[in-house]
Amino acid sequence: MPTQPIPTTLTAHLQPGRRARREFLRTATALAAGVGLGVGPCMPALAGAAADSWTATWGTAPAGPPVAGSALSFSNQTLRLIAHASIGGSRVRVRLSNEMGNTPLQLGGAWIGVVSSGANLVAGSNRQLSFAGRIAATIAAGAPLLSDPVDLLVPLEANLAVSLYLPGNVLATTVHDAAFQTSYASTTGDYTAAATLPVSRSLYSWPFLTEIDVSTSAPGAALVAIGDSQTDGARSSGSANKRWTDCLARRLLAETLPCGCPVGVVNRGISGNRLLGDADNTPLSGKDALERFDRDVLGTAGVRYLAVLLGINDIVNVSSSSLPTFHEDIIAGYVQLIARAHTRGVQVFGATLLPFEGFTWYSAARDAVRQRVNDWIRTAGAFDAVLDFDAALRDPDQPLRLLAAYDGGDHLHPNDLGFEALAASVPLSIFTAD
Repeated sequence: MPTQPIPTTLTAHLQPGRRARREFLRTATALAAGVGLGVGPCMPALAGAAADSWTATWGTAPAGPPVAGSALSFSNQTLRLIAHASIGGSRVRVRLSNEMGNTPLQLGGAWIGVVSSGANLVAGSNRQLSFAGRIAATIAAGAPLLSDPVDLLVPLEANLAVSLYLPGNVLATTVHDAAFQTSYASTTGDYTAAATLPVSRSLYSWPFLTEIDVSTSAPGAALVAIGDSQTDGARSSGSANKRWTDCLARRLLAETLPCGCPVGVVNRGISGNRLLGDADNTPLSGKDALERFDRDVLGTAGVRYLAVLLGINDIVNVSSSSLPTFHEDIIAGYVQLIARAHTRGVQVFGATLLPFEGFTWYSAARDAVRQRVNDWIRTAGAFDAVLDFDAALRDPDQPLRLLAAYDGGDHLHPNDLGFEALAASVPLSIFTAD
């Protein structure tokens, strides 16, 4: 069931004068940051603090803990987690997470390098990470951990390997479940510094790793995509980086954008995720977008843009009795996301919900909710731009269905070609500097 809806009267505050208010809030935020971080007689300057401008080149959304008995377990092993960068840079840092854990996580060491193939690294690319100057670290229960910066030339679209040594017995309570990317766990021992990993098993999730940031010569910007399985990449080819966000990242690298800056693309989709309420008994579907928004969107390094493709799981799971007015609840949820993003100067792009006739839980009444939501996205003017994903993928002869060439097979998720079409439909003019 969805959470208590937010009053839809908030929509009025995002109409005329929206951009002017956002400019005021952005200026106020910047001034507050300047005052709060200014160096005074009681606040010594942090070494290197002004030298680095950080932008996320990769990210995922943590969830969990898994239901009892289903968590991955490790004992005195090295994890080599593979992540596909979007933009490149000359320095790098890593964000780890024990946010869904209820006990401290002992980390014996961590390294990052560039992948040559599989679990193997490009010779000479592996770099040791530290945390407040320490090689080993303890991540408190419920907390993230950000590494110190390290020099590493990150090529555009490189596959990066973050190697974590877990010296004790560890359950992966904080994890992104559906990675659609192969990662690796070693045989017994610390192999974080090794270019070649002795593999004991493959992993298809990302335990503990949530973000990789790069520092570039000119400040960059990050686009965060918050969504469900359609953003997470369900039905895309595994370990091939065929999600719509990957396709868009490649497109952005190939074009000159109005903002005049590199744009990193960060995928915060979680399969099964919802806009409003949490899914019962499925903790790996993550907290709803309203709850996880500050961490997964506003907490992203360099975030300037946000793409929202959420709501279909809410629609297919809500009770039939709630359907007649349920579009109002979804709209109210969007209004909250927009307002919270605008307080930080983040531009918000609303994606229309994809057609799903033929899907197991389709009904005409549920599709009517989708269409009302899409009408609002297109016409209300609340979003800074509209990504008309519905128009990009629907069958022109059967507009309630995905075009067969784009259908991943279940009539809900696109295939690789469909994800490419979504990325191709994004107007590059929306990536403005203001």
